[in-house]
Amino acid sequence: MLLLFAATSCSKYVDTPLPKNELVSGLVFKDDKAATAAVTGVYSNMYSFNYQFANILMNYLTAMQADEMYYFSSFANYDVFRENRLLPSSQYVQSLFADMYSYIYQMNACIEGLSAANTLTPAVKKQLLGESYFMRAFFYFYLVNMYGDVPLITGTDYQVNGVKPRAPRAEVYDTMISNLKTAVQLLEDSYPTAQRIRPNRAVANGLLARVYLYNQQWDLAEATASLVINNNAYTLPADLNTVFLATSKEALWQIQPLNVSGGRNTWEGFTSTPATATGTAVFRLDATLVAAYEPGDLRLARWTDFRTPGSGPVYYFPYKYKIRSAAAGITEYSMVMRLAEQYLIRAEARIQQNKLDEGRGDLNAIRKRAGLGDLSASLDKAALLLAVEKERRLELFAEWGHRWFDLKRTKRSDAVLGPLKGANWQSTDTLYPIPSDAMRTNINLTQNPGYN
Repeated sequence: MLLLFAATSCSKYVDTPLPKNELVSGLVFKDDKAATAAVTGVYSNMYSFNYQFANILMNYLTAMQADEMYYFSSFANYDVFRENRLLPSSQYVQSLFADMYSYIYQMNACIEGLSAANTLTPAVKKQLLGESYFMRAFFYFYLVNMYGDVPLITGTDYQVNGVKPRAPRAEVYDTMISNLKTAVQLLEDSYPTAQRIRPNRAVANGLLARVYLYNQQWDLAEATASLVINNNAYTLPADLNTVFLATSKEALWQIQPLNVSGGRNTWEGFTSTPATATGTAVFRLDATLVAAYEPGDLRLARWTDFRTPGSGPVYYFPYKYKIRSAAAGITEYSMVMRLAEQYLIRAEARIQQNKLDEGRGDLNAIRKRAGLGDLSASLDKAALLLAVEKERRLELFAEWGHRWFDLKRTKRSDAVLGPLKGANWQSTDTLYPIPSDAMRTNINLTQNPGYN
């Protein structure tokens, strides 16, 4: 097991091999416990430390790139995101790329090992394969939306992987869809644990619905999101303060905090919540986001907090996760996917198909939970699509890059971010540069426009 984790966690981009001897393969995939550890180790790796792909980097750096958040002081590694001045050598541009390919390599090794295993309990093998296919698609979703065309690595042959060129976005999406369909078939409706910390069938369908939406396959996005929405295991709780708890009924998939010394819960809460009632918040919400909330919107009241400094204007900060540290133990888990997104996916997909009443109904379900009234029945298709954009921004802020990706996929980045970012903004800023380290180690990689 140590050899497996060392090989995957220390791999440099896509060119470090997993040891191919029978001893390692036999140890890892010989019994249920070891095989489960091999697959679930990726969840631990994703969240063991702060400023990793699965916490601050995806939730907050992408929010700074868009119009959601800023860092209160000058810090070069953050400023390049807020000011859209990324370089191929930027630290987090490189680490995000490296981390996700490391995780993909681990999933590829697990798929190969599990497929060849013949001593596992059939139900365990099926679950683990389903998780592995899901996770591979999950990482590719973020890679392709951040970097555009990327190498499509589906095996562990490092000699092949190390010279792979970038695959077209459409090919990567086709692979994601195929992997997610496989995961849906392999996974069960029930979770393999008492908590929602490992994917089940609803999680796979949830990501599949999102992929269909991004691919503009409106009918499939609607139908797949409906499978999740109609599952009575998930509800939109009336109390917004319960959404991000470990016991959340809205959660599809959460990550369980592991590094909990000193009563720490999530990394998001530890990082963004001030240490005292009058303390300074380091991550602050953009004034345009705060102003976008309608009077009486409970999301502003429940999911943000504010400070009134001695000098300067009042500022708001994210407060979805409320615990910096607490003696009471772990009560908040980090949210990866939740039911509200599925309503918003279905709303957009329905409106795009001219099912305006049905789409408006899905938006109203989200608004009702936020304490707001129904949208006007007179809104046309264009107005309803803008309403979708607004509700996604207000509901999903600082969660997994949704706003950044939404503006890009709907081709609204120039219109929204151009005036806000000013001279720093270029249309090519919607993609990250391919990291310089990756370009040096793989001669077949090409750079994104705007970064040559």
